[in-house]
Amino acid sequence: MNTATGTQLDRKGILGFLAVAFGFTWLIDLVLFVTGQGITGPWSLPLIAVSMFGPALATFVVTHWISPIRNIRVATGLRLGAKGTRWGWYYLLATVGMLIITLAGLFLAAAAGVYHMDLTNYSAYRAALEAVPGAGAALAGTPLGVLVWAQILSLPLACIINAPVIFGEEYGWRGYLLPALLPLGQWPALILQGLIWGFWHAPLILMGYNYPGHPFLGVIMMMLATTVVGILIGWTRLATGSVWPAVLAHALINGGAQIPMLLSQAGTPVDMLHISMLGWSGMVVELVAIGILVLLRRLPVRNAPDLAEPAIPADAGVPTARTATA
Repeated sequence: MNTATGTQLDRKGILGFLAVAFGFTWLIDLVLFVTGQGITGPWSLPLIAVSMFGPALATFVVTHWISPIRNIRVATGLRLGAKGTRWGWYYLLATVGMLIITLAGLFLAAAAGVYHMDLTNYSAYRAALEAVPGAGAALAGTPLGVLVWAQILSLPLACIINAPVIFGEEYGWRGYLLPALLPLGQWPALILQGLIWGFWHAPLILMGYNYPGHPFLGVIMMMLATTVVGILIGWTRLATGSVWPAVLAHALINGGAQIPMLLSQAGTPVDMLHISMLGWSGMVVELVAIGILVLLRRLPVRNAPDLAEPAIPADAGVPTARTATA
């Protein structure tokens, strides 16, 4: 990204970014491991939340000191959207679209028999509520289905609450790394940033995060899942020149992790290898969405702002335009 022509990788910047992003996050993960807390200790969630800022910290360090650039706000996507991109629609797609994909994946898993829904009694959710002291009386006469679907349908707005923490990741992966990899071409850049994103989660996955009971297979599944969903999230970044739709999409995905419990049948197994955006069923739906974008010629993105408006090195003279290529 730190090049006036935009035709060569800024290897110094990318390697510096990876060193800081992985070093910061994996150091915190190491603390969780050696102290025996793992992902269930009393300080685990706060430490995991802090670790998510590794990519954002890496972006700040690289763009200010390792490989400085002048137009940081534009280069890292901090604007709402580039002019002429109709960016408002992408905010809608990033939230409502991701919710639809999440639900479609669950229904596909149910149809395949690997996930058991209860859309009548919402028994798993009811059991969880009844486990709370005093909740049984409050549930009497309560239309549980209304509560469940109110939570699900409010996720596009509720994800704004998670956005500040999610920004810690997205400002790195889609804010800096994806545009930095664009000299490779859009498809290689999208695939590579997704694989890196997934591998960055490896220590937590090995400790049982996301795929309980499947530590090593979970790492592979995580890398596949982040690659596929990373293409969709990355598409919003490339189409708008803004990191914010990616932040909201990622926040929706994280918030949607509760949906399988809300809709499942009590006493039935919920295996993340099969369900959610991180399971195979979710990936199938995501691949269909990607195929639709390709057929509609929305992907690769033509006239992507990050191709037309390259990052300018701090010591460069007059900037030159970057040619839009796939």
